[in-house]
Amino acid sequence: MHVGIPKEVREHERRVAATPETVKRLTGQGHEVVVEAGAGWGAAMTDDAYKEAGAGIGDKNAAFGADLVLKVAPPTDDEVGLFKQGAVLIGMLNPYQNRELVQKLAEKKVTTFALELLPRTTRAQDKDVLSSQANLAGYRAVVEAMAAYTRVMPMMMTAAGTVTPAKLFVVGAGVAGLQAIATGRRMGAVVSATDVRPAAREEIASLGAKFVGFVPEDAATSGGYARALTQEEQAEQAKMVAEHVKTQDIVVTTAQIPGRPAPRIVTMDMVKSMKPGSVVFDMAVETGGNVEGSKVGEEVETENGVRIIGTPNIPARIAPATSTLYAKNLFNFLKLIVDGEGQLAIDKDDDLVVGTLLTEDGAVVHANFQS
Repeated sequence: MHVGIPKEVREHERRVAATPETVKRLTGQGHEVVVEAGAGWGAAMTDDAYKEAGAGIGDKNAAFGADLVLKVAPPTDDEVGLFKQGAVLIGMLNPYQNRELVQKLAEKKVTTFALELLPRTTRAQDKDVLSSQANLAGYRAVVEAMAAYTRVMPMMMTAAGTVTPAKLFVVGAGVAGLQAIATGRRMGAVVSATDVRPAAREEIASLGAKFVGFVPEDAATSGGYARALTQEEQAEQAKMVAEHVKTQDIVVTTAQIPGRPAPRIVTMDMVKSMKPGSVVFDMAVETGGNVEGSKVGEEVETENGVRIIGTPNIPARIAPATSTLYAKNLFNFLKLIVDGEGQLAIDKDDDLVVGTLLTEDGAVVHANFQS
């Protein structure tokens, strides 16, 4: 099969969908791989490294003209026009926010697999792009929050006196949140966290952080995500968060709900209750934000000296690491849809395949996106 790896062109995107390691494995299986010139540069992977792995280096038309195209970000409208009919696209398509794009891909008769829709099961773990990217994003968020913080994270004991450790509060204990907790602990902060899912209390405690808040019994969906809270639950959560936030030095928010805007958890009144020099890092800023006043791609400083950071596409800021994991996720997923002869074989009895299959034969086929 002819496999194409285009260079990502969307703003802030530096990752690449294949590494020299996964290209070598693909060519070893008999696939012909073409990488667009410069595709890996943002992730510190050179064209020469891809050549040594067995790939050809071509232009954008060559990469998008392949039978199978691997991408990180959703294609642009211009890129949709470069696919040939019958091509297969695998990547993160953000379908809930890109319904028009999904329809255009269907009309182009491109078969697409959106890996954000992968069922959260044990068998899916080595293909789970959301988890692999969120894990490293949670680490990076704490590193960037610490860099913006004008004091220090760990306790520092000197002859002149002792500097107390920073207090870090993590909102949301999914993959990103748990890594944020672990990173904060490694850096010496006093860490607390909250989440409405029943499993969260034990997970937070296992990392040595203090659990704060309440947990409704049915707060998790069957897929393991947090459901939207009722108005009464939101009020209780807001009261708890408000009391805790005002004592914290750094707040990192990670709460998101698939297919819906991110829940607003930290209000401006809460931000204003914090000490000057405190930092609030909103990891959900691109989906509406958990923090009132956060802006995509901006750092906002309030009148009382609190900095609200809304960094977009955090995984792309550590592209060499995130690309390595992402490329392995895609390679592992390919095993489900490519047979031993190197041909496409879509097994409609496989829950992972059906769960990610978005468009096929000119139509949108995923149950969540049927009109």
